[in-house]
Amino acid sequence: MTNTENSSALPVAAQNPASTPLRGVIIGLDIGGTKTHGVRFEDGVPVADESAGSSNVQNVTRDEAAANLADLFARIGGGQVSQVYAGSGGIDTEDDAAALASLIQPHVPGARVTVVHDSRLLLAAGHASTGVAVIAGTGSAAWGRNADGGEARAGGWGYLLGDEGSGYWLGREAVRHSLGRMNRGLPADELTTALLQSCGVGDPNRLIALFHSPKTGRRFWAQQARYVVEAAAGGHPESQALLDQAGKDLAGLALQVLQQLGITGPVILGGGLGMNVAPLQHSFRRHLMDAGVTDIRVLDQEPVFGVLQLVAEQA
Repeated sequence: MTNTENSSALPVAAQNPASTPLRGVIIGLDIGGTKTHGVRFEDGVPVADESAGSSNVQNVTRDEAAANLADLFARIGGGQVSQVYAGSGGIDTEDDAAALASLIQPHVPGARVTVVHDSRLLLAAGHASTGVAVIAGTGSAAWGRNADGGEARAGGWGYLLGDEGSGYWLGREAVRHSLGRMNRGLPADELTTALLQSCGVGDPNRLIALFHSPKTGRRFWAQQARYVVEAAAGGHPESQALLDQAGKDLAGLALQVLQQLGITGPVILGGGLGMNVAPLQHSFRRHLMDAGVTDIRVLDQEPVFGVLQLVAEQA
């Protein structure tokens, strides 16, 4: 059975393995732009934790997504699974959810498969049933829920239309920075030098063709964000400014959702960048606090562990 609806039932303590909704085998999936993280829970207890390549069809072909899911399930196990709860980027419509569920279902015959936007996992993993979750990973998005069950979202439009504050955005901005220096006749600085070495080219001008090449893509350029982070740590002003702008843009997404829902928090920041880059976190907090938001949290566990709360809520 495939379910793409979301219950607004009151939350149950997801840590209680004796709770009826958590009996049996539940598999949680967090599908990002770079990897698919899966955890197998038996009676609410995690017994297997594995990762494979991305199975997000916005980032890889459907065949690649299917192969990566097969790889993951081969290691995490199938068998008598009662439920699969998957969060993924790019789940904007019921059709999106159904398409991903159809890739998962063959690995878990008879199981209930629920597919939601990955920001929902993040909110639950942040120990909240209401509030706003902000993802800063390969892409970016914010999603929230209020006590009346109302939902709202900002961003998550994909790299061609948005994804401000994301890994892809930082990678692209590093390229733009390097090309701008080239156009002004300035020598390569530490960020440009690191970027050129990573891309295997000797001249910033070659970045143009590489950026538009089918051999690179969203994930490749998101991975270049690390050089912005490293340069910022080394005191590079332009990289520091980029991380500050990323935090400001992500805070802006959160503020949009808070306003739409009429709530004041909490706001929970997650994703690879959000959980690991301190200057971005500081900027995010500062800009939210300047707007009067005080309950600001950085996720302290992987989003997939929010699955137990979500399963309990939908029961």
